[in-house]
Amino acid sequence: MKLRTHLNLIVAGLSAVLIGTLVYLQIDNARRSVREEIAAANVVASQLLGRIAWVYTNAGAEALRHFLNQLGRVRANEITLRAANGEVLYRSPPSTYKAGREAPEWFARLLMPPTRPQSFALADGAQLILEANPSRAILDGWDDLLRLLAAGGIALALVHAIAFWSIARALRPFPQIAAALRRIELGDLAYRLPAYAGEEARTIGAAFNKMACAVQDKVAAERAARDAEQRLQERRELARAIEQRLEEERRLIAHELHDEFGQSVTAIRSLARAIEQSAEPRAAEAARLIADEAARLYDAMHGLIPRLAPLTLDSLGLAATLETLVSDWQRRHPAVRLLLHQSLPDGLGASAALTVYRVVQEGLINALRHAKPNRVEITVRADGARLAVTVEDDGVGLPGDWARAGRFGLRGLRERVQQLGGTFEVGNRAAGGVRLAAAIPLEAA
Repeated sequence: MKLRTHLNLIVAGLSAVLIGTLVYLQIDNARRSVREEIAAANVVASQLLGRIAWVYTNAGAEALRHFLNQLGRVRANEITLRAANGEVLYRSPPSTYKAGREAPEWFARLLMPPTRPQSFALADGAQLILEANPSRAILDGWDDLLRLLAAGGIALALVHAIAFWSIARALRPFPQIAAALRRIELGDLAYRLPAYAGEEARTIGAAFNKMACAVQDKVAAERAARDAEQRLQERRELARAIEQRLEEERRLIAHELHDEFGQSVTAIRSLARAIEQSAEPRAAEAARLIADEAARLYDAMHGLIPRLAPLTLDSLGLAATLETLVSDWQRRHPAVRLLLHQSLPDGLGASAALTVYRVVQEGLINALRHAKPNRVEITVRADGARLAVTVEDDGVGLPGDWARAGRFGLRGLRERVQQLGGTFEVGNRAAGGVRLAAAIPLEAA
């Protein structure tokens, strides 16, 4: 049911209750008036006729009939004179007041007061009978009720017309508000309501506009966030593709250095040694220098190959590759104690193995180059449903600007680990030094 119809029904119901109350009060007042009038008229008429009957008691019924004919109609009373043999000698003439009209029978029964006829006896046996007749008073009450109903009907029609018009005017904005809500529901977030005249409608319209603005801003923010997330995902996929391409290029370069350049440098060194043994002293010295430089180049190249790509990772596996990495750096830094603890699961994937290697490599090199440690401990083991990697040192700790822009080594590691669904953390230890930790789900590994 619409609000307008509901309010109109309430007004109509209240008006009907008011009219019904007025009708009830009018009927009750008419009943009281009829009773009072009949009671008063009956008292007066009974006293008057009683005195008349006493006066004419010896004159006879004929003299009394002559008097009653001259008296005429006594309102609200019926007078009857009967002879001793029961013959009606006189009856009051009909009332001329509103002659020919009667109130409805149900209304007359509703207002009729309880009455009893009174009888006065004469000396010759005749009887004078007095009966109350409230029909005219009841008719007056009926006419008053009709006038009240007519006036009430007119007033009710006017009240309803004014109420309906006022309600329709007051509720005129609400269909527009409902339509605006439907438009918002359908996605028209730019729609706004105008300023209304009524205080309530104006307040609702202003609240709606604020809500629409908030929803529009929120939707715009969510769209921007989705777009940014999509762009970020695309950039991550691009970075992943670039990283994979870089790994492939590093692996190819490492193989080229190991196979081609390594053989070439070895050949140069061998030729230089051969020349050194058979040439004159000056040429032999030059050949020796060439051989020594080729040896340094070979060592530098073999030190560079693991940084590019651990070639032993495919052939020997992660465990042996990590041992080789730690052993190489231990030879370079004999004053620092390097410890490796590893317990690797079977079936470790290539991506996870390379990620673990890069985490250990980055943590170890950073510790040896920057932390000035006495001890570096590396742990790689399966811990529940994940593969945990930690690199801890007892050095000077991280500098205050270690996370500034431009340092991409640790950020690259974090991206690698997160691509496998893992976590990556770097921070200073409470006892001093740095702790680098990564956790990779075994399912992804």
